[in-house]
Amino acid sequence: MALFNKPAYTIDQHLALLQQRGMEIPDEPRAQHYLANIGYYRLSAYTRTFYQPGSDEHRFVPGTCFDHILDLYVFDRELRLLLLDAIERIEIALRAQLASTFAEHYGPHGYLNPDLFNTRYRHDWLIDKLNSEVQSRQFETFLAHYRRKYTAAPPQPPIWMAVELLSFKEISTLFANLRQPQDTGRIEVHFGWKFPVLRSWFRSLSDLRNLCAHHVRVWNREFGSRPEMPRKTQRPWPQIPIAIPTGAHTRPEQRINPRRRLYAQLAVIESLIQVACPDSRWAIRLGELLDRHTGPSRPHMGFPSGWEQDPFWQAALTSEGKRP
Repeated sequence: MALFNKPAYTIDQHLALLQQRGMEIPDEPRAQHYLANIGYYRLSAYTRTFYQPGSDEHRFVPGTCFDHILDLYVFDRELRLLLLDAIERIEIALRAQLASTFAEHYGPHGYLNPDLFNTRYRHDWLIDKLNSEVQSRQFETFLAHYRRKYTAAPPQPPIWMAVELLSFKEISTLFANLRQPQDTGRIEVHFGWKFPVLRSWFRSLSDLRNLCAHHVRVWNREFGSRPEMPRKTQRPWPQIPIAIPTGAHTRPEQRINPRRRLYAQLAVIESLIQVACPDSRWAIRLGELLDRHTGPSRPHMGFPSGWEQDPFWQAALTSEGKRP
């Protein structure tokens, strides 16, 4: 068992270490400021793509500057905010669809029937969760009103309140365990994709949302939760290859699977945002972000060469008259 014996470094020591490895730092006070407010460890995640291939000492490619690392960090931060904006709209659309589907098919409290869900779904957990929320979140105005006015009603709130008390992860899990074809079919019609595909997509986006909310790097990440690729496409969908070369600063033989990278999830987001908010300029804002930051490697996000020429993205990136 190896002991952890790395010493703690000061900001000045971290700067000296970066310079020792070949990084150019023309404005040391500026670099000190960012290390003090972002942290060496967080920024170090963005340095790896600038390492010399095959170097065991983490030597930087000649010409690597501190601003290259900072620009990559800023790009990733702006990308996460853009992702959160889109995922919020998709998440709310799913909540609305679940609420209206249950309410219209079974009434306000029909979801309390475990037969509406797969047997593997922990329906008892859902009831306990809602009971706990009702007891602990009295500051929620709608819950206080429900408990005060409807004293003879079930302690659990109606479905349109219940969906507001669950996280996106919990909502996506509830959706994934719907049992009745009339429920899954209705939501399929709304979003335009089959239930198994949507089940995978919402699970994947809920995990991506959590990464973004906790400020985790999404650029150059291989995701454990990956969206399923649709076999039959009734709606527009881009061509997503199985492998692409990574480009500069990497071993020539290394290849990346775009279906495991952010590119596949961007396609999922754009496909769903076309339903949830068809007037959104989200894809255009994505293109503008990429135009502003030319340094970050597109292949490390899974972007295939010429991706913007795909008819799916051409339509999304050149739409006229869309509102923010």
